[in-house]
Amino acid sequence: MNADCVWRFLFDDLDIVGAFVSLGPVWGKLLENRDYPAAVARLLGEMSVTCLLLGGNLKQPGRLTIQLRGNGPVSLLIIDCDENLQIRGMARCPSQVVDGSVQKLFGDGQLLLSLDMPSMREPYQSIVPLDGDSIATVFEHYLMQSVQSPARFFLAASGKAIAGLMLQKLPAADQHDTDGWARVEALAATVKQSELLALPAAELLGQLFPQETVRLFPPTTVVHNCPEDWHKVRALLRSLGPGEVYAILREHGAVVIQDDICNREYRFDAPAIDELFRDTSATPPRTLH
Repeated sequence: MNADCVWRFLFDDLDIVGAFVSLGPVWGKLLENRDYPAAVARLLGEMSVTCLLLGGNLKQPGRLTIQLRGNGPVSLLIIDCDENLQIRGMARCPSQVVDGSVQKLFGDGQLLLSLDMPSMREPYQSIVPLDGDSIATVFEHYLMQSVQSPARFFLAASGKAIAGLMLQKLPAADQHDTDGWARVEALAATVKQSELLALPAAELLGQLFPQETVRLFPPTTVVHNCPEDWHKVRALLRSLGPGEVYAILREHGAVVIQDDICNREYRFDAPAIDELFRDTSATPPRTLH
């Protein structure tokens, strides 16, 4: 099957839309050098698929960021993607986590969703309590409460691949077919995780909805995007000013910036800090000998 893609589709006669996501190599990149417990890797995979299912609707430049935060064993899970389906993400948790429901793993948690576009004066943000035992039910409930749009998510994750199917009922669906949503929803609920992970999009949709007219659109490729950005990190340090940066250098012997979402460390020794502030008007307080 074609991995690392999002396929959007439409039920021509029902005013119901959907999307299918399948990730292989990109999923490997998201897991690379992370050593997550199996329960956390599964959550990260399901969230990655969900972010792409929702982010695939971006029609102009922008970035969708989804966070789950809580006071349970998993304190943070964050995924974001842009309009080109460039994705990155990470989880924060101890090395040992026992599997369980979303509420058990996050405790008293929150879902934070933000959408940032150049055309907007400020990012759109939504913060709601976690409501649901799984990633699928959390987002089904969120969409129903926030935009009054019934939706279903069917998600699957393994060590080598992740996949997901989303269906969304549009406002005029009942005018087209009063039983259409219930019928399509029931058919989709028969899908097995093994089928989501193994079947190509066209074959999966044909198998689930043999009597429906489904228009499948060309796929959009997903890429993992976490490039090094020394320029951004240097700008951050300059914004702190030489006084604060040299204080950190004196205390620790080096200035280290950890980029958790990309799993990358930026380290500056004394000569690098001297070079950083050489062109500024401030004279660095040289105290290291």
